Amino acid sequence: MAQAAQTDERIKEISPLRKALIRPELGGIVGTVAVFTFFLLFAFDSGMFSSQGVLNWSIVSAQFMIIAVGACLLMIAGEFDLSVGSMIGFAGMMIAIFSVTMAWPVWLAIIVTFAMCIAIGALNGFICIKTGLPSFIVTLAFLFILRGFTIFLPQVIERKTIIGGIRDAAEGDWLAPLFGGKILTGFFQWLGDNGLIAVFERGNRAGEPIVNGIPVLIVWAIALVIFGHVLLTKTRFGNWIFAAGGDADAARNSGVPVNRVKILMFMFTAFCATVFATCQVMEFGSAGADRGLLKEFEAIIAVVIGGALLTGGYGSVIGAALGALIFGVVQQGLFFAGVESSLFRVFLGVILLAAVILNTYIRRIITGER
Repeated sequence: MAQAAQTDERIKEISPLRKALIRPELGGIVGTVAVFTFFLLFAFDSGMFSSQGVLNWSIVSAQFMIIAVGACLLMIAGEFDLSVGSMIGFAGMMIAIFSVTMAWPVWLAIIVTFAMCIAIGALNGFICIKTGLPSFIVTLAFLFILRGFTIFLPQVIERKTIIGGIRDAAEGDWLAPLFGGKILTGFFQWLGDNGLIAVFERGNRAGEPIVNGIPVLIVWAIALVIFGHVLLTKTRFGNWIFAAGGDADAARNSGVPVNRVKILMFMFTAFCATVFATCQVMEFGSAGADRGLLKEFEAIIAVVIGGALLTGGYGSVIGAALGALIFGVVQQGLFFAGVESSLFRVFLGVILLAAVILNTYIRRIITGER
């Protein structure tokens, strides 16, 4: 009995520090704490943490978060999608063309656009699987294809690259509020009436709270993060995602439907991009051919900051969400701190390099490489 109770010498004990270091969320947690500490020290009195300020950076963070969830799951499955940004512009333009130019009901325009974009995502995955080409190349091609159509179609149909009038077309629509409305408006009015948040002092809106609800965009971001986290950590399909990205051949030999997993992840990434596009169109009331530029790279950077390995098989949706939060806070915080906003790109480059170095070190810890 004493011998049986002894630890098997083949099992390598992992120290608590080592366990903490290999958590994929570590980089996101450290970055979030550092960013909030910085802006609490240098931008606290600027209004960044007022109700309006919090709403501003929460909206930007939610935008990053929506596309980061899809990019995270796809990267863990071992693939990339560089067409996300162009998909955002394409989806928004198709909603505008269907609803404004062709006078379809907005709900039908949204549903058809979702179906089109998810089908394009499936096509991305199908081509990668059947040809064996790297997803980097396939989706780079679709980046140009979709952006080209986004510019070409409105010029041919409307003789312009921006189509407005979507907000008017969506008036009374049953589906549009799910992407462009607000929730808890009554609760925020109560907060304003009781002096708990700022209200307008003058004009026609006197007495109304400056922040009069939570945009549905933020609800979508939270819902997708929860869904992605549960899918990845609590389901068999989540284990398949890790297996497909870690060692596809070994996963196939173990009965994992690797091809199906990868194609579904491409479809989910397209779904997230279309959610972003639909929310954006409903917010601005228009679609522009330049929407979504560079969003694919920002999504990937958020995922890398969140601890995902570029080689696949490792990552965290929560970490990706924290990476998106860092982006939103920094992008808005630089304005509040009085720093030149163009330095945001410098920040992206620096933090990407730091995250890749950290993730490489973590990979070496996990694999035992020197």
